[in-house]
Amino acid sequence: MEIIREITALETFSVRHPVLRAGKPVESCHFDGDNLDSTKHFGWFENDILAGIVTVLENQSGNFSDVKQFQLRGMAVLENYQKKGIGEKLVLAAENYSKSQNGNLIWFNAREIAIGFYEKCGYKKAGNLFEIPGVGPHYIMYKIL
Repeated sequence: MEIIREITALETFSVRHPVLRAGKPVESCHFDGDNLDSTKHFGWFENDILAGIVTVLENQSGNFSDVKQFQLRGMAVLENYQKKGIGEKLVLAAENYSKSQNGNLIWFNAREIAIGFYEKCGYKKAGNLFEIPGVGPHYIMYKIL
């Protein structure tokens, strides 16, 4: 059985670590904003196995003038579960949550290798490629809700 449900920040580490922070200390899986009341973490489960995660938090980016913005963070799907539509379902869950909170824009820093995935989900690049030290090249991406 497949299900998406809200999870805790700590629960995200089991997917964040191997996918986003491999080879780094597990403490690197804690992201700014993880424990704010307005932050929500969603997990995709298959037969009680947490296989994918996404975090969404209310956060203004100076790159956009929209009134109520949300940021995606820590979007990840375990390798054995990739290319099965799980990522799209998690992004949609984050979008639906943001809309339910009257958000009008979602933005995030996307790894260069994930640009095609996010464009398929209707997101656009804003600005130029930039480097996040210790993580790699990224673009800011966004979608108006």
